[in-house]
Amino acid sequence: MSNVLIIGADRGIAAAMANEYQQRGDLVTGVCLRDGEELNNNIEVIADIDVTDDASVSQMVSALEGISIDILVHVAGVGAFDRWGNFDFDAMLSHYNLNALGPLRTISALANNLVEGGKVGIVTSRMGSIGDNGSGGMYSYRMSKAAANMLGVNLHHQLQPSGIAVMLLHPGTVATEMTRGAKGWDGFTKPSESARGLIAQLDNLGPDSPPEFRHADGTLLPW
Repeated sequence: MSNVLIIGADRGIAAAMANEYQQRGDLVTGVCLRDGEELNNNIEVIADIDVTDDASVSQMVSALEGISIDILVHVAGVGAFDRWGNFDFDAMLSHYNLNALGPLRTISALANNLVEGGKVGIVTSRMGSIGDNGSGGMYSYRMSKAAANMLGVNLHHQLQPSGIAVMLLHPGTVATEMTRGAKGWDGFTKPSESARGLIAQLDNLGPDSPPEFRHADGTLLPW
């Protein structure tokens, strides 16, 4: 049994991961922007936490004071669908604040809660892969997720001496509220299926694992 913390657990992939961990017998806490209404009843909820706000993150840290964390997964993020010649740079900064600085805020703030042998997962996106970018576009999303990938590698170097492993994770093309309306949405991967795949990758993560970027299906992705 592990103590698991899922950040951004209101709905979608994060809620599905929290529920999967809880159903297999782990003790799960969900950090939520709202109230975590999609979470199973036995999951503890830390509500009203905005990972882009320092004071809010401090409230999360206070709520977790003295609690050891075996597995920390940061999922909170936002999609961004800007187009060339139509950039809203203020909005782009807010996307970077959430997608890249958000996991830095939360994970650095909770570093002392992580136990030796602990695991950290950051759910990012294949869209943040430089090596896999064959189409361009989606500037804000790609750039902020690429920054999140760099964060993960930095965290690997920071935390490995303490016996804590880090992995970057791509959930696949998942049928969530963020992707609703996209062509073929009904055929996208269901959140529960993606969650099981992501958890399987984290199960395989060990203290000597190199920094890796993995698809939920296990595929090793290029940076």
